[in-house]
Amino acid sequence: MTERVVLAYSGGLDTSVAIGWIAEETGAEVIAVAVDVGQGGEDLDVIRKRALACGAVEAEVADAKDEFAEEYCLPAIKANALYMDRYPLVSALSRPTIVKHLVAAAKKHGATTVAHGCTGKGNDQVRFEAGISSLAPELKCIAPVRDYAMTRDKAIAFCEAKQLPIATTKKSPYSIDQNVFGRAVETGFLEDIWNAPIEDVYDYTANPATPREADEVIITFERGVPVAIDGKPVTVLQAIQQLNERAGAQGVGRIDMVEDRLVGIKSREIYEAPGAIALITAHQELENVTVERELARYKRQVEQRWSELVYDGLWFSPLKRALDGFIAEANEHVSGDIRMTLHGGRAVVNGRKSAQSLYDFNLATYDTGDTFDQSMAKGFIEIFGLSSKMAAKRDLV
Repeated sequence: MTERVVLAYSGGLDTSVAIGWIAEETGAEVIAVAVDVGQGGEDLDVIRKRALACGAVEAEVADAKDEFAEEYCLPAIKANALYMDRYPLVSALSRPTIVKHLVAAAKKHGATTVAHGCTGKGNDQVRFEAGISSLAPELKCIAPVRDYAMTRDKAIAFCEAKQLPIATTKKSPYSIDQNVFGRAVETGFLEDIWNAPIEDVYDYTANPATPREADEVIITFERGVPVAIDGKPVTVLQAIQQLNERAGAQGVGRIDMVEDRLVGIKSREIYEAPGAIALITAHQELENVTVERELARYKRQVEQRWSELVYDGLWFSPLKRALDGFIAEANEHVSGDIRMTLHGGRAVVNGRKSAQSLYDFNLATYDTGDTFDQSMAKGFIEIFGLSSKMAAKRDLV
C-alpha cells in the first residue's frame, strides 16, 4: 500500500510545490488540508481545487473560524494571555487549531506522516510537531523547507518545470502570518532592529496619528466570555471581528517588539491585534473589579506561565490543561460591562459595571457614609509589620 502524507496547505507557492516535492522525495501520496482561521484571502474551494491540480490525491478544507475563536482565542482572553507582557499569541493560537484538523485527516485517510512548511529556525515547527505528537504519537512529521532544503528559488524552478497552476510572482519583502485574532509581520528591512516600521507594513490597523473622532464601546462579559458589544449579542468570533474593525480604525493593537523565540534566538516582530488587545484590556479591567485580591495575584503568575506554554507549542500538554481549569474557575464571577474609548492607538477603560463587583463604594469613599472602621488600622499595621520589626531590631544592632 502506498504511504500517505497529510500536508498543511495554505494555497501559496511553497505548499503548492511541496505537494509534488514530497511525492518525488518520498514516493507517498499527498492529502492537502487547508484550515480557515480567519486569515482572509482566497475562497476555500479555489484553494482545494488548486491542491488537486498540483497533484494532491485528496484535498480537504475546513472553515474553522468559530472553532478557532471559541476554543483557542477565548481561553487566551480569559487568561489575559500576553507573551512577554505584550504579544497576544496570534500565530501560536492558530497552530493547535490546524494541528487538530491535520491529525483528524491523517486518521481518516490512513496517513502515516504529517508535513508542514516551516523552517528550522522558527517556533512553528515546534508547535506543529509537538502538537501532532501529543494527539497522535504514532505519526511522523516532515518539513520540506527544513528537511529537504526546499528553498524559494528551488520552489519556483520546480513550479515552472512542472507547469503548476500558481503564479510565481516576486516574493513580498515580509513574512506574514495572519488570522482573525491578529497579524504577524517579520523579515526584510525589519530585521535591522534600528529601522522603524513603515506604514505599508500594516493592514489591520489605520495610522493612529491620523486625526479622527474617538470611538466609545461597551463590551459585556459573562464568566469571562464577551457576549455583547454595545448591548447587541455577539458570538466570540463576532466580538473579535467587530473590534478588529473598530479598534483597528483607531490604530489600536500595533506592537513592535524583540521577542525570545523558543529555539534560542531573539527575533524582531511587528504585530497587529486590534480586537485581541481591546478584548484583553477590557477583560483585565473587569477582573480588577470582580476577582478577589489573592486569587488575582496568583492568576497573574498563571497567566505568564500559560502564555509561555502556548507560545512554546505545548497547547496539548498536561500542565496547560491543568492551568485551563484554574483559569476557568478564576473567571466564574467575571461578568459585567466595560466601557472603553478607542482613540489614538489606545484602548482606554473609563467605566465599569458588574453585579459581581467586589468594589464597595461605602468602604472606598472618603466622604460621609464611609463604613471602613479606621480604628482597626493601627493594630493591623502593628501585627502585619511585627516580623519585619523584630528582624530590624536584630539586624540594626
